[in-house]
Amino acid sequence: MILARSLLFNIAFYINLIGLMILGLPMTLMGRHAALDMARRWGASSLWLLDKICNLKVEFRGRENIPKGALIIAPKHQSILETFALTLAFEDFTYIVKQELTWIPLFGWYLSATQQLAINRSKGGSSLGQAAALARKILPEGRQIFIFPEGTRRAVGAAPSYKFGVTYLYAETGAVCLPVALNAGLFWPRRSFIRRPGTIVIEFLEPIAPGLDKPTFASLLQQRIESATDRLVAEALALDPSLAANVAVIADQKNG
Repeated sequence: MILARSLLFNIAFYINLIGLMILGLPMTLMGRHAALDMARRWGASSLWLLDKICNLKVEFRGRENIPKGALIIAPKHQSILETFALTLAFEDFTYIVKQELTWIPLFGWYLSATQQLAINRSKGGSSLGQAAALARKILPEGRQIFIFPEGTRRAVGAAPSYKFGVTYLYAETGAVCLPVALNAGLFWPRRSFIRRPGTIVIEFLEPIAPGLDKPTFASLLQQRIESATDRLVAEALALDPSLAANVAVIADQKNG
């Protein structure tokens, strides 16, 4: 049953995405906020499909921890889900994306219309400078910038692998940083089309004020995200012990 529901959801998910991108094309000509609204509609409709087809819900916790105005958002990254689900919690969000994504027909047009921060990763270390320079321009507008601290999706149970990018951005912009923990990978594993029933929890943690030195910030950010993520994973496993097999398999593959 899970296999059939997952297959049905994935088909519906991409039909919904393509359909919204085509129907919403006029919104890309009506300004950034109109295009952002289409992105939120995609997020909301995707979560609705996930609930109705796979019986997989998403719960947001800690909304009271979200500061007003400009900030850096640093979420744990375990699945594709958080890339669209998190847009529902912020009014003026911006992702740091690789420049090549803006070249994709339809999808790239929306990235350009919403003024996402596209950087040229072929320039290596200078891409951090690009990101910081662009961030300094848009943060005074009160926008919120997403950056995944580990850079890519990590399996549940995998050892943390935090990159320097978020620390550099924090230090160079002087912005508040909002850590985000989640357990999405238990239900929506990376590199898998299986969607397991249950409740994904996305939790907004205590913000980190500007002004810390880089090592202190990096250590605090990782500690907050990892400890909260471990707690959310343990909570889900207590409700559904069968999910533990997925974590064990992932850990075995990683160690092997």
